[in-house]
Amino acid sequence: MSEKTLMFAEERGIPADSPLAGSLAVVSLRAWIILALALTSVGFHLYLVFSGLIPALVTRPVHLILALPWIFLIAPANNRFERWSGPVFVALGLFCAGYIVWNHATLTRQYGSLSTPVQFFVAIGLILVVLEMARRAIKWVLPLVALMVLLYGYFGEYIPGHFGHSGLPDAYFFGTLIITEGGLWSSLTGISAETIAPFIILGALISAGTAGTGFMSLATQIAGRLRAGAAKIAVVSSALYGSISGVAAANTASTGMVTIPAMIRLGYPRTLAGATEAVASTGGQIMPPLMGAGIFVMAELLRIPYVEIMLAATLPALLFFATTWVAIHQYAIKYDLKGLRRDELPGWLFVSRTVPFFLVPFLILVYVLAFTSYTAPYAAFYAAAAMFLALAIDSTGAFRLRRWAARIWSASEDAAAQVANIAAIIICASLIVGVFNMTGLGIKITALILSASGDSLWVALILTGVAALVLGMELPTTAAYLICVSVAGPALVELGLPELYAHLFVFWYALLCTITPPVCGNVFIAAGIARAPWFATALRSMSVGLGLFIVPMAFVANPSLLQLADAPALAILALVKILAGLTLISAGVVGTVRGWPLRIAALAAGFGVIFAFGV
Repeated sequence: MSEKTLMFAEERGIPADSPLAGSLAVVSLRAWIILALALTSVGFHLYLVFSGLIPALVTRPVHLILALPWIFLIAPANNRFERWSGPVFVALGLFCAGYIVWNHATLTRQYGSLSTPVQFFVAIGLILVVLEMARRAIKWVLPLVALMVLLYGYFGEYIPGHFGHSGLPDAYFFGTLIITEGGLWSSLTGISAETIAPFIILGALISAGTAGTGFMSLATQIAGRLRAGAAKIAVVSSALYGSISGVAAANTASTGMVTIPAMIRLGYPRTLAGATEAVASTGGQIMPPLMGAGIFVMAELLRIPYVEIMLAATLPALLFFATTWVAIHQYAIKYDLKGLRRDELPGWLFVSRTVPFFLVPFLILVYVLAFTSYTAPYAAFYAAAAMFLALAIDSTGAFRLRRWAARIWSASEDAAAQVANIAAIIICASLIVGVFNMTGLGIKITALILSASGDSLWVALILTGVAALVLGMELPTTAAYLICVSVAGPALVELGLPELYAHLFVFWYALLCTITPPVCGNVFIAAGIARAPWFATALRSMSVGLGLFIVPMAFVANPSLLQLADAPALAILALVKILAGLTLISAGVVGTVRGWPLRIAALAAGFGVIFAFGV
């Protein structure tokens, strides 16, 4: 990139490494168009927080419309088909979704039945656009599942036996999917537009400023001097970042750029350095107060306040990071890993100057969610407003208008792109849920699970955990959780597991897909930073995170763990009990207990502590 181009980009607040600054010939036009699209998306989704009662057939199609350019035009095209078809899909999506918005009042009075050829064209066009959006956003698996479910809904009357259905008229089948809240515009899409989007915007604002320096300096000061200090910094920093981000891949990329090179410099095996960050970053999706996008979907499915889920997930989240900490400590003993030198710590003075940039949004989130009657989107808005102002200054208190503009530009672009990706996932998944509801397919699969498990809860749990992991190998956590809980959740509940436990169980296994080969997003990112073989890093991740695969079973066996609000003493006792068992298991797996007889004994004792006597 030429010096002239860099100066041009800098004058307009465009980060030098941004693709917007790539060509002087296009920056002046393309960059401003992208900025306008980003600000429109951010502004619309923040406006929804205070907008009041806008019809769902307006807000949700607009949510789709705002995602179209990011998926089809701005994201890099992988082949010639994607290049020439992108504008076609954008035009088709604009026309079809715009038709829904423009005619929403009339369509509402049709009660889910299409009546004109134009409406059938709109229905088919929207389905094609949504399937292609999902394919471009997250590859083939989700749109293929959605396509198979759609084909089942359309042709299922010809399937003999239990899995067939009685048939659905075309006007009703497509109408329910595209002009009611039973398909594309379901409450899940509403959650994506009205709740998840403000939190994504908050996360982008946090990432663009000094907050990252704040939580990293605090983590380093707390854990740096301990044995395997660099690895434990990764655990603490990932927990802090996850509490206000909830995005595992972003967690790995941001904290990993600091922690992984530090671990390698101190002599850690490259695979262990990458595995440590990959595992620690995964827990951000279940770390209160923010957690991942799937938790907002969970609150909608369960029809319970988000705060109730947040409280229930608090101790399991702490257990996630404590388990990772214990495993790393076992490796520290095995490899004699040292901590950082005192002169490598940032010092409490530096921490005190940088940590407020992290603590301010964190405390606003906690206060609004826990101590006021405002909803989660309001909490995200107020924290985002604080971060918007905080972007103007750095740890020294210096204010620079150009830097503020650059940070806002970067945050807006990042937020709009992430909102579009989530929209692509949620809207496509809504197709699947819509067909499930129309045809009763979910109930039939539930009956199959009950039959395969022999009415045994533990067998059903194992089958469900495996299914969530398999789905998660090719799907983002939210999509894997949503599909799996739709079919397996009712079976677990029918076998006696409380609904919240069933949903958290499925969600936990779905999030572990980020470290489970063969498709493990966090491992790919961390291995790339560590310059280590991804498969060896994945195997080491499984070793570091082995206890995490046991935790969901553990909180079913020890239900008090999720009852922090109602029985705090028993909940903490369950936490200590499970952590003690996982420590023994980790010692047996890593090999700090010498000799196979002692290792086997440690494993047996660990499982006994966890499962023998439930709390």
